[in-house]
Amino acid sequence: MTLERVLAGLERAKALRPSRGRAEKAIAAAGRARVPDGARLARLHEALLFLRAYPQNRRVLAMSQKVLETIAGEIERLEERDTDLSIFDELEYAGVAGTTVATEFSYDIARWLTARIPAVEASWEVHDQPDRLGEGLARFVPLLEEEALADAAVPHGVWLKAATPPGRRDLSWLLERFGSLPLSPRERAELFDALAIVVSWRLGRSRYSRTLLRVPGPRPFFSDRPLLARRDVDFGAIVGGPPLPIRRLSRREGERMLDVARGTTAARYREFYGFTHGDASTALAARPGRGTEIFFFGVVPERRLPLRATHTAMVFVNGVAVAYYEGLSLFERMEAGFNIYYTFREGESAWIYAQVLRLCRQVAGVTSFSVDPYQIGFHNPEAIESGAFWFYRKFGFRPTDPKVARIVAAEEERVAARPGYRTPQRTLRRIATCNLLYEVGRRPAKSGWDRFHIRNLGLAVDRRMARRFGGDAQRIQRVSSERVARALEVSTRRWRGADREAFENWALVLDLIPDLAAWSRKEKEALVGILRAKAGRDEASYLRLLRRHVRLRAALLRLGSRGPGYNV
Repeated sequence: MTLERVLAGLERAKALRPSRGRAEKAIAAAGRARVPDGARLARLHEALLFLRAYPQNRRVLAMSQKVLETIAGEIERLEERDTDLSIFDELEYAGVAGTTVATEFSYDIARWLTARIPAVEASWEVHDQPDRLGEGLARFVPLLEEEALADAAVPHGVWLKAATPPGRRDLSWLLERFGSLPLSPRERAELFDALAIVVSWRLGRSRYSRTLLRVPGPRPFFSDRPLLARRDVDFGAIVGGPPLPIRRLSRREGERMLDVARGTTAARYREFYGFTHGDASTALAARPGRGTEIFFFGVVPERRLPLRATHTAMVFVNGVAVAYYEGLSLFERMEAGFNIYYTFREGESAWIYAQVLRLCRQVAGVTSFSVDPYQIGFHNPEAIESGAFWFYRKFGFRPTDPKVARIVAAEEERVAARPGYRTPQRTLRRIATCNLLYEVGRRPAKSGWDRFHIRNLGLAVDRRMARRFGGDAQRIQRVSSERVARALEVSTRRWRGADREAFENWALVLDLIPDLAAWSRKEKEALVGILRAKAGRDEASYLRLLRRHVRLRAALLRLGSRGPGYNV
């Protein structure tokens, strides 16, 4: 049998349900095959990983796992032959065992990687703007300015290796030096990130590789029947359904799962703020069924966003990471960012998405889900090509711009009248100019959140700063904090750390409310409680208090609906 037939048979095996032994035969043939190039090894890997996550039976699970465990050796064999493996640098195929991930990781993730993984180093020879290195490294490397400020083609790596103590890795030592600077964590991160250092991670047989990452979970789920397609999913019934059974993780378990989330996203050239600064004490796990487990996290108080609450989730099916989620919430509205990894987009994406939103509704109390235009194609060619808009539209998400809504209505008429019709890409680009909204339990109609965007609040503050404070950020911060403290009749002199920061951030927005001082004492006390809760143990409590404050909600909806928002 030719290699092409072996690969085609393995790819067909993903949909062979019932399998009648054919999936097992396809995997056995793949295990015997000798793959001579990276492109075909990538095809083999992706099909096997899909079958490992969505096996027809126990034998398919075991067989696919066994062949996957040989992938790192196959990569090594091809490297010895100088075979082109550049396909594994592409986002769709990155993170395979045996390959190398090289990118500009942030300060926090670079520290996390070097603390746990020996095979992480800086690639000094790969830098688009080497002058930036000289400016940043000179504070740690004596006399580097002699070359860095005057000469071209400075070997910064040579200088840094000379300064690194014996037995230490230069990147690890450099990060330690950054950690000793008398600056805040955010300021250190900004300085390091400005250097744009390329960090190289040789995955080998790392447990964080896509190939080998597995987490213990519910009993394996086998499906020898067709997987759940979008048409099989009652989206509204799931999202608005009864609470899922959830388990609060111990801090140790939470840290372990955050490590898994950070590692597996880094192996895919990605970072997510909510994982990087995740709070292990807030970690939850839910098992909605079908071998699926969702791990849900908040963010540590000192790294929270000024206004919105941040929650992230990582989804596993039969122990394999298949998707991630980020939700940014204010009152009952959550901006929902969901991504199924490329490998699993033929799996049960719709059912998983519904279960994630169900969990968000349960834990964060949100009922209005907003999808950013980027996710449906705004400056995102991959979303346009995949027709991502229709993924959301068929669940009941609606455009918040009336002009876009009319375009969508016309397209739906064409789809109904012309079997096989596909929306042109130029039309999808016109559609991807406003956010989409789904509101649990509401009929598709205009709501208070249609024109709201968090950006409008920030722009209103910035315009006020430019107009009344001469562009002085420190002055507007001080004046707003003083005015809001007087209006709320509260002293903040003893507020420290995250409490102080939460108050100062909110004060910038609250000072835009003209009648704040006239609010009732009960309304003011409730607002102070909200500001305290922003820096509290869990932002879910903060959201709960926000939703109870009717007057604050009305004021922010008004302010946040003035301006361009998402419309472009």
